[in-house]
Amino acid sequence: MLDIQTQLFEAQDVRFGPIDHETHPEIESKWTHDAEFMRLFDLKPARPLSPAMVKKQYETIEKEMDEDKNLFYFTIRAREDDRLIGKALVEWISWTNGNGFIRLGIGAPEDRRKGYGSQALSMLLRYAFGELNLYRVTAVVPAYNEGALRLFQKFGFMEEIRRRKALNRDGEFWDLVSFGLLNSEWRDQQNGRE
Repeated sequence: MLDIQTQLFEAQDVRFGPIDHETHPEIESKWTHDAEFMRLFDLKPARPLSPAMVKKQYETIEKEMDEDKNLFYFTIRAREDDRLIGKALVEWISWTNGNGFIRLGIGAPEDRRKGYGSQALSMLLRYAFGELNLYRVTAVVPAYNEGALRLFQKFGFMEEIRRRKALNRDGEFWDLVSFGLLNSEWRDQQNGRE
């Protein structure tokens, strides 16, 4: 049973929030110029975006959230100063099957490897399973993203599909790994922590 007092959008060091159209495009534009972030977060070819292009993406995201109801997009903010440090998504939701895909990323190199991703993933799973009542979630990770592979395994995700050499990055082919976690597995973990 989920504790009704549990903060849905806050963890120890991070919180989820909405898009801020004034300050976020400038920050996220900088992330798109960081090849490492783009390689870790997105499977599409990396390309730098201007703040205006990022703002346009935000408008598309908000329209999709309102109209299609199969995307939930959160900004990840540092609790100490409310600055934007990343983004987290539940997307491509099939309501009939109770299945959604999750993705998250911490933008600036100096904010990575501080536990923010773990806290954000914990909140994202609580939202996907506790609030949206999804039956399962899937995360697709390139094999070179060792940090993400460890993170999902730490949270009890099972490797379900490995598409061999399915992603070409910088002249090298990499496996794409699909991880899955069931609502019941997540709830068992929550009960084990109490």
